[in-house]
Amino acid sequence: MEIAHPSPSFTDGRGVIMDVLVKQPIEYVTIISSHKGAVRGNHYHRDTTQWLYLLEGRLRLLSQLPGEPVHEAVLEKGDLIVNVPMESHAMIALEDARFLVFTRGPRGGENYEDDTYRLAVPLGDPHDPR
Repeated sequence: MEIAHPSPSFTDGRGVIMDVLVKQPIEYVTIISSHKGAVRGNHYHRDTTQWLYLLEGRLRLLSQLPGEPVHEAVLEKGDLIVNVPMESHAMIALEDARFLVFTRGPRGGENYEDDTYRLAVPLGDPHDPR
């Protein structure tokens, strides 16, 4: 798991322009909101890459590639992460949160569940106090 912090591409008196992703073919863009304590994910995708950009709130992110240990991070507003194919992932909302998910691959739209494989043992537990 790698966390990026996109920087403004242009700033003037009107405000800021920021490219969240650069030169990435994207097939779906999704807005997700989660109430504090909500758990999302606890799955992986065989053929789909997803980027998550946190607009508001805080998320506890857990991810794991096959044969590797679980990685954990707290995402803050403005953080960008990528989940690659076969990377198990879960997000727990530490407070109300809204985020964008940019998707490349078969998971999206009418095929939302086609490339989603639920984990037998969840990575994320909302009752874990971390």
